[in-house]
Amino acid sequence: MSKEFVERRDGSFYLVGSRVPLAHILREFQRGESPEAIRSDYPALSLEQVYGAITFYLGSKEEVEGDIAEREREEDAFTAAHQTPPDVKKAFERMRQQSLSRPS
Repeated sequence: MSKEFVERRDGSFYLVGSRVPLAHILREFQRGESPEAIRSDYPALSLEQVYGAITFYLGSKEEVEGDIAEREREEDAFTAAHQTPPDVKKAFERMRQQSLSRPS
């Protein structure tokens, strides 16, 4: 019996029954994260879904990587067209520095 874990939706791949893009799971997997660690970052997913997503990727690598590359091109184009104003960047940087300087 075969179970589907990944579906094509809105022009990209997503885990079935969730809003989690396959690309997010794969980014962590490619950084060396274990399926158990990935699962802990996505509590709405089961460990079986995470393994299923990785298995889908390994069996459809060329198609999935092409999809991810297209998604990155679209994100880059959006980012280029919608630059963050300099004053907002400065405010975020100031908040980041403040949070880094606080004792843990």
